Amino acid sequence: MIRESLASVAVVVVNYGSSELLEQNLLPLARQSGARIVVVDNRTTADERSRVVALCAREGWAAVLPDGNTGFGGGMNLGVARALADGADRFLLLNPDATIAVPDLETLLARSIRDPLTLLAPRILRPDGSVWFDGVDLYLDDGRIRSPRRRATLAPARWEPWLSGACLLVTERLWSAVGGFDESYFLYWEDVDLSHRVLAAGGALAVCADATAVHSEGGTQGGEHASAGEPKSATYYFYNIRNRMLFATNNLDPGDVERWRRLIVAVAWETLLQGGRRQFLRSPAPLLAGLRGVRAARAVAKGYTRAARPR
Repeated sequence: MIRESLASVAVVVVNYGSSELLEQNLLPLARQSGARIVVVDNRTTADERSRVVALCAREGWAAVLPDGNTGFGGGMNLGVARALADGADRFLLLNPDATIAVPDLETLLARSIRDPLTLLAPRILRPDGSVWFDGVDLYLDDGRIRSPRRRATLAPARWEPWLSGACLLVTERLWSAVGGFDESYFLYWEDVDLSHRVLAAGGALAVCADATAVHSEGGTQGGEHASAGEPKSATYYFYNIRNRMLFATNNLDPGDVERWRRLIVAVAWETLLQGGRRQFLRSPAPLLAGLRGVRAARAVAKGYTRAARPR
């Protein structure tokens, strides 16, 4: 029954200059599972667009071809819309630099059939076998992200879980209830926002411990991270710092927004340190990206303050 139900699943992937990863990661899953495939190609170059179009035509995949770069959330929204039009009612949202085996997809699918209002993720490993994602908590008092193992030591802090957008299974029913991704994030934190809105809509989140995916973080930005503690991209730093504040202004009350605002610089520095201190000796790019992120975060907070003032 589960194998037959795979026909109702669409695997949606947003491509950005990563057609080689589609060949490497998506092609085996597509051929072994029989699931529908929707590739959204956020345009980079004419040659890359031609490669994606040719691959989709050869494999019978649906290709969605926006004129520019819609960002991750915008691309996923376009892909799910196409999958819905093609008759799918469950969607595996998958990064090009992530892989999942058919038995693990079947495990997620079986859980979604039982719990259609639960957003699902597998455990996600790095290529070296270390754990990249096994559930994460967002702390609403300060906007920091911590492991679920910290819950007991930090009680009674306010926290809520969230799931990584690298690999998610969502039903049409739940997707329609929350309206998909908020496209204002462009990159990063849109999965935190989606998780928050799933909970606010009465849905649930779950990490399926008996399903596993593998993620080479940064593969779509030209630098795969096989192990923890490696430098991140400037894009990662900028949007993580900026979008933390965007999440606050989109979803939290004024008191929380102010607490998060006061910690912009401190949390920005913690974000930069995820890539280790040695990166600062190699290039000024991380620090420059962090500074741009801080300025953007402050602008978001300032815009919220002005909008919140009584007239």
